[in-house]
Amino acid sequence: MRWRERKKGIQKGRKSSLPSYAIASFTQRFKAFVVDSFMLLMPILYIVFYLVYGSREGFAAHMLQGWFLILIPYGALTLLFLKRNGQTPGYKAYDLLLIDLSTQQKTSLMQLLVRYLFMLLTAFTIIGLFLPLIRKDNLALYDILSQTAPIAK
Repeated sequence: MRWRERKKGIQKGRKSSLPSYAIASFTQRFKAFVVDSFMLLMPILYIVFYLVYGSREGFAAHMLQGWFLILIPYGALTLLFLKRNGQTPGYKAYDLLLIDLSTQQKTSLMQLLVRYLFMLLTAFTIIGLFLPLIRKDNLALYDILSQTAPIAK
């Protein structure tokens, strides 16, 4: 083996054990989240605030029930988009795709459900939200626990 090949880690006849995909950066994921928030979450918020409860004050009086009425349809829409083609509108806008880490294929419905539930739990912790900034592989806590990863297409 030549010295340069050894230095670069290239070996003849052997495939690299590194993944063949690039996990999306934190900024790409954040931008996709903002797009999803405006395209999916805001209409649901408007419907619940003004059509279901009549005003923000009505929502404030029944806040726990209101958040369930917001998060369940948002989760269903997100799961539907991710199951159908691995992309939400925000992921599509930034050419991201959600894959299963072990098979590098589309994710299962159970993985998506686990991912969404852990995403909700992670949203309440500061460390969980900023974990992709600390880790070299840019995976969030809910990605690690559900064995999924958003990749750049």
